[in-house]
Amino acid sequence: MDKKIEKKRFSRKNILISTGTLVFIALAAYGYSLSLNKVFKVDAEKITLNKVQYGDFEDVVLLNASVVPLTSVIVSSPEGGTVAEIFTENGASVVAGTPLLRIANPNALSSYTSSETSITEQINQLRKLRLDLEQNQRVMSQDMMDIENSLRTATRKYKIDSVLFAKKVITQQEFNTSSQDYEYYLGRKSLLKTAVRQENQSRIMQLQQIEQSIGRMNESLQTIRQNIENMTIKAPVSGKLSSYDPVIGKSYSANEMLGKIDVLQGYKLQAGVDEYYVNRVKEGQGATCEFNGKTYSLTVSKVIPEITAGQFQVEMTFIGQAPQDLRRGLSMQVKLTLSDNSKSLLLAQGQFFQSTGGNWVFVVVNGKATKRNIKIGRKNYLYYEILDGLQKGEEVITSSYDQFSTYDIVEIDK
Repeated sequence: MDKKIEKKRFSRKNILISTGTLVFIALAAYGYSLSLNKVFKVDAEKITLNKVQYGDFEDVVLLNASVVPLTSVIVSSPEGGTVAEIFTENGASVVAGTPLLRIANPNALSSYTSSETSITEQINQLRKLRLDLEQNQRVMSQDMMDIENSLRTATRKYKIDSVLFAKKVITQQEFNTSSQDYEYYLGRKSLLKTAVRQENQSRIMQLQQIEQSIGRMNESLQTIRQNIENMTIKAPVSGKLSSYDPVIGKSYSANEMLGKIDVLQGYKLQAGVDEYYVNRVKEGQGATCEFNGKTYSLTVSKVIPEITAGQFQVEMTFIGQAPQDLRRGLSMQVKLTLSDNSKSLLLAQGQFFQSTGGNWVFVVVNGKATKRNIKIGRKNYLYYEILDGLQKGEEVITSSYDQFSTYDIVEIDK
């Protein structure tokens, strides 16, 4: 008789089908996850990893500073023109008043000469007017002397005739003549005295105005002559000539810089600072530098907030004794302190900042890096201060994100 054969539940065929189904489902799931998260694979040797630390944050910035003279005086010409003569060279030591070069400007020279001639003629006219006033005073004084002399004669004769008329020695007519002459000269003296007083008052005012006018004109003449003399440019102070490169025939505008004179009375440091710090750098902040194995303290003496090529300029002076062997143009590294040290989470600086602006980073966990938003505070020459988003000990990709900034996950192959 026939025997019924039991069908096996887990046949080889079923196992293969089940296994294939599971693999297919896994691959589909993995593919689906990849479709949701873009993954970039990178060799560990091509990226830089740094761990988040907790420690003292030095709120400082490193600057490459140049040694410049403590005081530099700009040399310029008040009048534009072309270089006619050169008397000294760049780098020369000069004393105040040393001729440096001569500027030629025929039009300006002609104008100055014409003005000088015109002013000289006006001064001569005013001086002549002053002489006329003085001559008029002498004439009036002579007239007063004549009248006073005639009055004395008339007075004497009037007194004598009064006595003689009382004794009936002379006639009424003779006495009247003496009386009339006396009264005439008396009245004339009174009138002339009033005229002299008025004339003196007027003359004094006119002479004052004349003197003031002559004074102003002489000042104008002095200015004109000084402008002519200023066409020969002289050293305003003693020191060393720099940034000076005139050429015969080269044109300069009025007040254009011809060079500088460095007053050799000490040095300061000048440095460019990234515009990121423009609101944090202030006068009076401290700094340090090293020179010949010694550390020197400085203070920010001047901040020039104008931004040029992404930087602004600061000047720093030494506190106490400055290094002895400083020379113009030497480069020194300066550590500028912005505020006191404080405890913070720290992340090493890296090129990732250029891609993310410090708003997010790739945080590594078990060989995979994912994006995470963070908040960065201050920065110094080594670290960023982490305010939020990271914990101590977490590992972050700090190298450039240019290749994978648009990806969600970075797989690191070791």
